[in-house]
Amino acid sequence: MNRCPCRSPRAHPITEYPSQTTAAAAIMHMIMNNLDPQVAQFPQELVTYGGNGQVFSNWAQFWITMKYLSEMGEDQTLVMCSGHPQGLFPSSPSAPRVVITNGMVIPNYSSRDNYGKMFGLGVTMYGQMTAGSYCYIGPQGIVHGTVLTVLNAGRRYLGLHNLRGKVFVTSGLGGMSGAQAKAAVITGCVGIIAEVDEAALRKRQRQGWLMQVTDSLDQCIAQIREARQKKIALSLGYHGNVVDLWERLAWECEHTGELLVDLGSDQTSCHNPFSGGYYPVQLTFKAANQMMRSDPAAFRRHVQESLRRQVIAINSLSGKGMFFWDYGNAFLLEAQRAGADVEKEGGSGLEFRYPSYVQHIMGDIFSLGFGPFRWVCTSADPSDLAETDAIVTSILEKIMSEETGEAVKQQYSDNVHWIRQAANHQLVVGSQARILYSDQRGRIAIAVAINRAIAEGRIKAPVVISRDHHDVSGTDSPFRETSNVYDGSAFCADMAVQNFVGDAFRGATWVALHNGGGVGWGEAINGGFGLVLDGSADAEERAKMMLNWDVSNGVTRRCWSGNQKAYETICRTMRRNSGLRVTLPHRVQDEAILDRALRM
Repeated sequence: MNRCPCRSPRAHPITEYPSQTTAAAAIMHMIMNNLDPQVAQFPQELVTYGGNGQVFSNWAQFWITMKYLSEMGEDQTLVMCSGHPQGLFPSSPSAPRVVITNGMVIPNYSSRDNYGKMFGLGVTMYGQMTAGSYCYIGPQGIVHGTVLTVLNAGRRYLGLHNLRGKVFVTSGLGGMSGAQAKAAVITGCVGIIAEVDEAALRKRQRQGWLMQVTDSLDQCIAQIREARQKKIALSLGYHGNVVDLWERLAWECEHTGELLVDLGSDQTSCHNPFSGGYYPVQLTFKAANQMMRSDPAAFRRHVQESLRRQVIAINSLSGKGMFFWDYGNAFLLEAQRAGADVEKEGGSGLEFRYPSYVQHIMGDIFSLGFGPFRWVCTSADPSDLAETDAIVTSILEKIMSEETGEAVKQQYSDNVHWIRQAANHQLVVGSQARILYSDQRGRIAIAVAINRAIAEGRIKAPVVISRDHHDVSGTDSPFRETSNVYDGSAFCADMAVQNFVGDAFRGATWVALHNGGGVGWGEAINGGFGLVLDGSADAEERAKMMLNWDVSNGVTRRCWSGNQKAYETICRTMRRNSGLRVTLPHRVQDEAILDRALRM
């Protein structure tokens, strides 16, 4: 169970994998990338990111899966049940080659305590999102998403398109949260990121993502003031607890009248707060790790007290003009459970005084049909990635020139800028991969163009297209992806399940459906896919068919919930595609009609 490979896994060129099919070799390439020590958070434990997001739950599963993939034919499907390779089953060539489920527990038993027991027994697994679906590409994906989040937060909250001199305070420099440092510099703001684990902090410093590191709060305050005044981009890592940082910023505001922070958030792993996802301010890093094991009940009390203190400081600064949002990591949910003052006045008890980033920022982007689309060059050759960058830039510029809607144009403009600069940011870790935000039209155009470039020999090997599960259609999560769905269906998981099933019979090479995600076990259902482009006409048709569904499903659901942007988006899509017909909502013109009907 613990027999790790003698050599560290990495994404070798696709031709080096022993296989009977191109699809199987591509999947092996993706699995190996998820376990590359340069990519994975705890590779020896098969954890890719998020503290406990695994590819498999033990190394025996890895070896058996790789053996099955090496033997698989075009008429077989490998079934994966929470990391366990159940076997190869006869299927058709048009069926997925792999079907993955992770953590599919009967809803009434999908509790955190039951997860611990079932995981200990080896019968379930937490796949996070792209860890368990083999589609993680390192921090590049979250860097891009964080760049878009911070840029759009500046536009919405500050009314600014230029963030020079504006201060963004947050926490976490781990597998996902580490992107915040790089994103701060790309957006031009002053990013202050607290991290208790020195190893994580130094890793980001070695990568060049952190420009400076300090363990002094006095130094933090001095650096903030200098960077604000000079309007320079800065990523400063504070080696210490974020609660201390928030309380110091609140003290400075109270005693000097100077608000030193404009934007705030949190990316601790609060989906897993009592097992290392959140470190309480009262304890050192070492002492916290010891107490977690020796006295879990006391550790829980410390965590909840620390959350209450953190919220008090954030509320104080928010009252002075700072804008704070929840990053979908269950921070506000766990703070509420700890008794912190985070509930929205007059709300339902499940509404918070601060929005999630989906409610105020990314939700509108999802409703326009834009989300994190990615591709991986299985040749492992940087020149292939450069060729795809050139192809995609040309496609996005062409679509942008044809678009008339300002909101859609803005999204294409942001992503054209991103893709032009992507190589300069040196974000590739492990596989030769790229990510950007695109809508249905863009995704299909990109897939078709890349597939034809493979057929013409301009790209030397197949390319895997995929997306984050955190997307338009991929995830039902009431405190994150569907937090801006207000018709009462935010807690329903039909969209994610339908997406998984629909992708499977429309051409995906593999599909995955998971319990959990960034907000924690039992709090979301999410799914994803991988599709291998090999230059064939069949691959082009699969991509067109599947990508049409993969985006329109989520836009339609958001439209039906009453979202005007989604309504406009799906109506445009129907005009372009005569085969698409969806049920549209009709707004009540006279809201008093219901009152009159009830009196009859």
